[in-house]
Amino acid sequence: MDNVKKVVLAYSGGLDTSVILKWLKEEYGCEVIAYAADIGQEEELFGLREKALKTGASKVYIEDLKEEFARDFIFFAIKANAVYEGSYLMGTSIARPLIAKRQIEIAKAEGADAVSHGATGKGNDQVRFELTYYAIEPNIKVIAPWRIWKFKSRMDLIDYAVAHGIDVPVTKEKPYSMDRNLMHISYEGGILEDTWREPDESMFITTVSPEKAPDRPTYLEITFEDGIPVMVDGEALSPYRLVAHLNKLGGENGIGRVDIVENRFVGMKSRGVYETPGCTILHAAHRAIESITMDREVMHLRDSLIPKVSELIYYGFWYSPEMNAIKAFTDEVQRGVSGTVRVKLYKGNCIIVGRKSERSLYMKDFATFDEDSVYRQEDAGGFIKLNALRLRIRAMMNR
Repeated sequence: MDNVKKVVLAYSGGLDTSVILKWLKEEYGCEVIAYAADIGQEEELFGLREKALKTGASKVYIEDLKEEFARDFIFFAIKANAVYEGSYLMGTSIARPLIAKRQIEIAKAEGADAVSHGATGKGNDQVRFELTYYAIEPNIKVIAPWRIWKFKSRMDLIDYAVAHGIDVPVTKEKPYSMDRNLMHISYEGGILEDTWREPDESMFITTVSPEKAPDRPTYLEITFEDGIPVMVDGEALSPYRLVAHLNKLGGENGIGRVDIVENRFVGMKSRGVYETPGCTILHAAHRAIESITMDREVMHLRDSLIPKVSELIYYGFWYSPEMNAIKAFTDEVQRGVSGTVRVKLYKGNCIIVGRKSERSLYMKDFATFDEDSVYRQEDAGGFIKLNALRLRIRAMMNR
């Protein structure tokens, strides 16, 4: 690291990266280029360029990656039904490989010696960033300040920021960490480390509480083509605009709040509180369209891979050979997962109330409980006896 002259820093303008920008210049005497990926942080990006320059950045990249994020990352997670430990839709996890990929591209273009990030030595993000760095540029130098500097807590960082005149959006009264993008908002640390304490209502940004949601339900229709959402209420929308639109509708109806204790890749458990309104709707709607268009055995095989693909995303192995194989499999099994789902949103609940498709495998004539001419019920007896044969033989042996 003695030869580091130029560093590209993944910069958000939050407490950690604001301090890191100043610290890198002091510690290494190097040029620092601040890079921020616009993946839907909204007002968090306001004034970011000026702040980075004021803190000492020689150059600032703020790049609009919202459409790419929705199209290539969020929609893949929806197609794969990726949910970590049954509850977490992984809005932070799935954003990191996109951010890190572009960071390496900028480092190459700028002739930088190293890249840096603000992830802590206890968290998952350090792994996600650095696995991507090394997968794309195996010899890149990585500076991870949280693993080497003298600061021990976020309070130390707040004190440093105050001493150096760095404006940060965190106070000692609200010391939790927040990460926002198009897919979700996450809250961790600080007051949330007490797993018995209910989050303060004032903390939430994109969703109203279910108690304050409208007393009348909101209905909407989502259309899929080969597993990809393409329209809402008959209107074709780009990937980013579709997710943003559902975020608004979901947030107004209190959809998508999750409070969980998850298992971090590095070993400890961590509490996270999340708001994921739009993708909570998409996940439920996608499952619904699959229910009438996907073959049973294909569905069960795909479902067996959900824990694995979720782990790969959560752990940071987006650019791995096993993920490439799962992506190809997912694209194959999503062919024909096309049609429209009707959803009812009401006070925190996302309820599927209709589904239709020209590719539907649901046949009313076969499924009906009324009289039919296409299914011989007496055939079921032989089916059951053949499937029971090994059970009968085992029972006879036990006797």
